[in-house]
Amino acid sequence: MEKKTPLYDVHVKEGGKIVPFAGYLLPVQYEQGVIKEHMAVRTAAGLFDVSHMGEIRFTGPTALDTLNYLLTNDFTNMTPGRVRYSPMCNEHGGCVDDVLVYKFADQDYLVVVNAANKDKDFQHMSQYVLEGTKIADVSDSVAQIALQGPASRDILKTFLADEEIPEKYYTALEHVDIDGIDCIVSRTGYTGELGYEIYAPADKAAYIWQLLREKGEPFGCIPCGLGARDTLRLEAAMPLYGHEMDDEITPFEAGLDFAVNMNASDFIGKQVLLEKGTPTHIRVGLEALTRGIMREHQDVYFDGKVVGHTTSGTHAPFIGKAIAMARLDASLAKVGTEVDVDVRGRMVTARVIEMPFINK
Repeated sequence: MEKKTPLYDVHVKEGGKIVPFAGYLLPVQYEQGVIKEHMAVRTAAGLFDVSHMGEIRFTGPTALDTLNYLLTNDFTNMTPGRVRYSPMCNEHGGCVDDVLVYKFADQDYLVVVNAANKDKDFQHMSQYVLEGTKIADVSDSVAQIALQGPASRDILKTFLADEEIPEKYYTALEHVDIDGIDCIVSRTGYTGELGYEIYAPADKAAYIWQLLREKGEPFGCIPCGLGARDTLRLEAAMPLYGHEMDDEITPFEAGLDFAVNMNASDFIGKQVLLEKGTPTHIRVGLEALTRGIMREHQDVYFDGKVVGHTTSGTHAPFIGKAIAMARLDASLAKVGTEVDVDVRGRMVTARVIEMPFINK
């Protein structure tokens, strides 16, 4: 049975169309529809319930060593208040998940994981925790709300001082007082826009949501669902677990080289990644040249032969084009290469283009 986030009743009251997702009941859209929600985030602001995401706390004198072993990125030089992205590999070099690591002190880290993988991730992490590290799944006590869009900072400034709003991308402030509620505020997001994520006690989520709705309304901020979240992250070429990566796909194949530090100390899967060498298939961006909307799991052809498959695809509302990400034969990944995508039995011609599709 699917769980409800602390904001479930709010979504029902606001007219959200509720669907099961990653073990939770969440709004896929509201009455205004996905396109209007998408455009609001690109031009003003949107509000998302992301309380289904998992939060795992790492504390203790060996917490840093544990994270450096579990994850492919290196956190040795990370300072308090920073946020860092990283894949997490299994022993075969595949991606168990991709996560965000928040550092609050030398022995205090918060790791945010994908909802569908929370239990799997926690079990995987628990196997490799070093002596001197305490690990705790605090997901049920935390609500997460994302405020995204070019107006998001102005909205926060209506009730927070400048020093209470993170200035730099991938930074966070702990113990921000929002009307007496102790919150974490981070400048992070999954849309490619200026945006913030607020972590609050689960029982205070409805109050924070309502506050953001009231303060955001004059700026054009509207509630947004899973549909817009997906089209926004796709325009920004942000990978989604189960699409661009999974337990078999390596970070290099998923185009996540920037978050893999092969010069750092040993991490799970590192030796296999070394042995595999240069990947034969990598993630690329595609733009349709003929009519048709590419979706996930569609074969990609070159000279009549299958050379890969799409991993995500949609008609991108803001840029007005049909786009997709695909795992493609590395020899064909050069920008400008034309391929054909089998869209329900009809070939759609597409061209390899640079990612992200939108760069703001």
